[in-house]
Amino acid sequence: MWAKLKIVSISFCLILFLSPDKMVKAEEIAQPVPVITVTAVGDIMMGTDYPSPKLPKKDGTFLFEASKEILRQADIVFGNLEGPLYEKDSPAKKVKDGESYVFRTPPRYVKNLVDAGFNVVSLANNHAGDFGYQGMISTKKVLDAEGIKYSSKSGEVAEFEIKGVKVGLIAFSYGSPPRSIVYPEKALDEIEEASKKYDLLMLSIHGGKEAGTDLQTKDEFEYFLDEPRGNLIQFAHEAVERGADLILGHGPHVPRAMEIYQDRLIAYSLGNFCTYQGMSLGKEKGYAPLLWVELNKNGEFIRGKLYSFIQVPPGGPKVDEQERAYTLIKKLSQEDFPETSPFFNESGFLLPREKPSEGDASSTFGNLSTVDLSE
Repeated sequence: MWAKLKIVSISFCLILFLSPDKMVKAEEIAQPVPVITVTAVGDIMMGTDYPSPKLPKKDGTFLFEASKEILRQADIVFGNLEGPLYEKDSPAKKVKDGESYVFRTPPRYVKNLVDAGFNVVSLANNHAGDFGYQGMISTKKVLDAEGIKYSSKSGEVAEFEIKGVKVGLIAFSYGSPPRSIVYPEKALDEIEEASKKYDLLMLSIHGGKEAGTDLQTKDEFEYFLDEPRGNLIQFAHEAVERGADLILGHGPHVPRAMEIYQDRLIAYSLGNFCTYQGMSLGKEKGYAPLLWVELNKNGEFIRGKLYSFIQVPPGGPKVDEQERAYTLIKKLSQEDFPETSPFFNESGFLLPREKPSEGDASSTFGNLSTVDLSE
């Protein structure tokens, strides 16, 4: 009789545990923690036909050949698109020799972005508007037609739903408001409001000097040709405090340091990546890092990897066996942020300051043929 009572009691407990509410909770516990993966690069300008043609052969179909295998494997593939996808009219700004440049890339070149896997770009930079309103409208229509999302100073937020996580990306630049890091109050307010809407909020920031020798990231206001370019450290830190989870910087045309602030990764400049005949590629300007990032569903940095590419004239990223981009970013990070830089291991991986034990988080690194996780 006692045996029967024990069986009945155990059965009753199992029924309670397996009630609909309990079953949902058990399933939630059993589900792997979602990991959001991001690949990000800096400036992209695939050739210009203004003022004279400086275009790659075969419409540039080879430009991302060396990098697309890595780019394509992430959930979000980001780049800073410099210059409109357009083919009409005269530029909307004055051009001074040696001080300013104008780019205009044929709309058909968008196929190169599609083939490389890009699904979001920033249009908040100093060349996206080279051909004014019509050039910007053309660019957005071309991107829309190919399903590539974008964010500009006009107010768009690139939205993604990935593994049940709602992700938003907002692009900022210097210059006049809106979305100006030079006048940060409204920009920071927008970040705070957006962070309430998205589980994970990414920022693209175009700012800083662009003389090509300004490798260091300092907590000070930067200028280029007397134009204010913002205090990148101050803005990035306040953006994280307001809810930003990943910050991808570009603008100085050279790689800069990275740091982890409040468990969030900040890449202060990803430099040039694919700038065909449009920009100087001497020394560090030719270093073309490709950043792989893994974030948890709350936006906290899990780990990343830096792939080193290099551009030699006329341009387009090639694998750099000397790993100069990785070596430079590691050095700058340790110099500029000795207390908050990521931990860099010998294989190019970036980790939080306290190296996580193996198995702390699921990773897609193993899917990358160029990565060896044996260390």
